[in-house]
Parts: sequence; structure tokens; C-alpha cells
Amino acid sequence: MTELRDKNGLTEEEYLCAYRPGDYEKPSVAVDMVIFTAMAEENENYRKLPEKELKILLIKRGGHPYLGSWALPGGFVEPDETTEQAAARELEEETGIKDIYLEQLYTFSDPGRDPRTWVMSCSYIALVDSSKLDVKAGDDADRAEWFSIEFEQEEKSTSSINGVFERVTDFSLTLVGGSERISAKVRRTSRRSNKGSENRFTIVDRGNLAFDHAMIITSALLRLRGKVEYTDIALNLVPEYFTLTELQQVYEIILGKKLIKAPFRRKYAYLADPTDKITSDAGHRPSKLFRRRWM
Repeated sequence: MTELRDKNGLTEEEYLCAYRPGDYEKPSVAVDMVIFTAMAEENENYRKLPEKELKILLIKRGGHPYLGSWALPGGFVEPDETTEQAAARELEEETGIKDIYLEQLYTFSDPGRDPRTWVMSCSYIALVDSSKLDVKAGDDADRAEWFSIEFEQEEKSTSSINGVFERVTDFSLTLVGGSERISAKVRRTSRRSNKGSENRFTIVDRGNLAFDHAMIITSALLRLRGKVEYTDIALNLVPEYFTLTELQQVYEIILGKKLIKAPFRRKYAYLADPTDKITSDAGHRPSKLFRRRWM
């Protein structure tokens, strides 16, 4: 069989022998982990069920750049691993757990996102059961901390010019952990026309968050809110056995609003199977425990 040759008369083997990778500038590739969990708040009234909070894991940077700023856990992809493998490795190193829900978010590739060099970040969302966590700071971090999340959005303007519809929305992000309080703002500019659509995020105020991590966190929260309505993603934030009230609390902290009990159960109870177990917390009326129904 005659070997195929390109326009320069080279076979594939000849082409590869002559190929010089150094002719093209290469970016470094990193993974950043947006790790969410649902934690119960401390409650002095033992007769009242503890409320849950949506929390995110951040690490305080112990080196340049952004020394002393807070950042998402992450690191560089090793030559012998995929981005998925790197994300799973970083997750286990930072939280002490593995084999949990992991989903790719976006690739953030702005050439100016890292002051060191051209670094592309492949970001991932992880949802973990807080009862299984063993959080520890990595080598380049002073400490790791869980932060509660306040997330609000405000539509700034809308316009339509020559068939192009544009909407500008600001997202305010407040993260509170221990004595730390971080405030950041991210703007989304959405454009729609008969030729397609585009969403562009920019950081208005990064606060004390390193790199473009305010943008990554905002994107992750929007993804989580969107998917919770039509998937069983929320069940990754409850323990193996849970009450329907606990499940409703998880939906409420993700969506940022209170839900009415009866409609919630009509819509989402199919996600869980009842068991013969009941709660045994002192001071609370026993409740039936459920398990995730695998579809």
C-alpha cells in the first residue's frame, strides 16, 4: 500500500521525525477544585434540627504570587496524568477522600490570569459529604478553611441594538470563614443574536481571592444552581442515610431560598428510597431515614 504524503512530500513518519515541538509556545496546565459541602450549623436548642450551610474549601497561599490571599485548592497537571486524574489527586490530597462526585466545569484560559506565565486552568466541581472530610493544607498553603457562601445577583442593564440583545448582570460573592470575610464581584455580559450567543465574565473586584478564582467560584455556583433543578446532583451532599428534611435543606442552601415542604416532596421524593431505619437524636421526634435511589 502506497504511503500517503503531504504537500511537502513527507510521509507521516518523516513528518514526525522532523517535527519540532519547541516551535510553538506551550501553556502550563493546572487544575482548580471548587469543593462544596453542606455543613450543619451549631445549634444551642437541642430540640431544633440544625440548619445546614453550603460551604466551599479555600486555602491561604503561603507563597508568591498572591501571598496571603485565599485560593481554590489545585495544582499543576503532571506529564503522566490527565486533567481528570490530576483533579482526583488534588482532591484526595486536600480533603483526604476519593471516589466522590467530580465534574468538569470550564477551562479558564485568559493569557493574563496568572502573573507567572501562561497558565490554563481546567476547573472541576467536587461535592462531598462533610462527615467524611479530613481537610489539610497542601505544601504551598498556610492553612485550609471552610467558608460559608452568600451569593447574590443584580441585573444592571439590558439593551437591544441592531438585533443584538445584551444583558449585564453583577454577582456579589461573600465568603466567611473563621475571622476571615472575603467580598468579591463578578460581572457577566450576555449577548444574543440570530448568529448565536455568548457569555463573558469579568472580575470587577477580586477581594482577597487569588488569580481569577472569584470568576471560577461564580461559574461553579451558577452551574450547581442550574443542575440541581433537573438532576440528582444534590444527593452528593447528604450522608448515606438522610431524612427528607435534610435533603430539602440541601436544596434550599444551593438555590438560596426557602422551599415549601409539600411541593418539594412531590417533586423530589422520587430520588430517595425509604429504609427501615429512623433517626435517634435526643430531643427530636424520630424521622424515617432514606437512601439515594440509583437511577
